[in-house]
Amino acid sequence: MNTGDREKFLEENLGLVHLLARRFKGRGIDYEDLFQAGCEGLCKAFDRFEPQRGLAFSTYAVPVILGEIKKLFREGGSIKVSRSLKETALHLLKLQQTMEEEAGHSVTVRELARRAGLGEEAVQEALLSGQQPLSLSASEEENGHPTEIPCESREEEISVRLSLEQELHKLEESDQKLLLFRYYRGMTQADTAKQLQMTQVQVSRREKKLLLLLREALSG
Repeated sequence: MNTGDREKFLEENLGLVHLLARRFKGRGIDYEDLFQAGCEGLCKAFDRFEPQRGLAFSTYAVPVILGEIKKLFREGGSIKVSRSLKETALHLLKLQQTMEEEAGHSVTVRELARRAGLGEEAVQEALLSGQQPLSLSASEEENGHPTEIPCESREEEISVRLSLEQELHKLEESDQKLLLFRYYRGMTQADTAKQLQMTQVQVSRREKKLLLLLREALSG
């Protein structure tokens, strides 16, 4: 995946970071720091994710993002950004403004990196270190206005998926594999039976029990 695709993918998954960061609001750490820690976790998850293992990205990313947020509490509640990184971010922001004034339109990370003489990933890291979380309901007291996002909210969908994945992790390894083969890899019951050294009838019966168990857990 090239840098542009990486940037787009990370932006599309910022909703997951917001969802997880909101769990820790009101616990003594500014939301801005929670969000930034979550963004670092999202980047780490993306760089380490191995799709060939058959897991959904969110399944892998959630514990990594949560790990970075919880690490924030262990380290005293503030993101430690080096002075050099802050200076680089400030330089890039000024350069970005100059380039956009010259061009009359927004510039890409690639263009900014080329002008600054830096790698694209280094530019992304520096800009991310100073990124402010987007407030979806800024109040007048915050000198802002509600932000309208021109896309359908996926929070409910993400919440359901997170709950499902949490329940999946509670299952025995053999049961996790059965559901992985059937619903993540789209394998037939016959092929799943071969992989697990079971009969097709055993797979069918166990699958029905597992689905009932998950349905009860999620509805309860």
